[in-house]
Amino acid sequence: MLRRLRESGPVVLVPAIWTVVTGAHLGVVTEHALLVAHVVMSGLLVAFVTLSWGDMETGVLRAWRLTILGGVPPAFAGTAGLAATPNVEALLWVAVVGWMVVPAPALVYTGQRIERHPRAYLAGAAACVLGALAYVAAALATAGTGALVVGIALAGAGQTAGIVAAVVDY
Repeated sequence: MLRRLRESGPVVLVPAIWTVVTGAHLGVVTEHALLVAHVVMSGLLVAFVTLSWGDMETGVLRAWRLTILGGVPPAFAGTAGLAATPNVEALLWVAVVGWMVVPAPALVYTGQRIERHPRAYLAGAAACVLGALAYVAAALATAGTGALVVGIALAGAGQTAGIVAAVVDY
């Protein structure tokens, strides 16, 4: 059961996480709820990589192990940024933009090595990068919440495409 959860759980968690982030930007998810989500996500990341370490030794799974490890600092940054009073905006930026781009290299690597659904991984990587660029551009241009949400939606859709392909492929 635990193995099945580790293999298919991310297909639910990835879009759920980006939905919560979107809700926070739109003001329908409170900062406290977002902090709780960050704490849970950070714990799940550490637990997942710990429990799956031996299964992720080689190939594309090693790339994803490195991605999860690379995602721990942005997750912790978000937790710290939300726990501080007042919030530390720079840490929140590290969390959001970090998690938009951290999976992109593994998506490209996977798309180049997997025969089934390679376009899902490669398009997912492109969506992650485009989402991050859109998010940063919207913030720099003070374009408003709607434009920020476009960036979040792009990155979230790209990562969801990749994880759905992975669950289908394995």
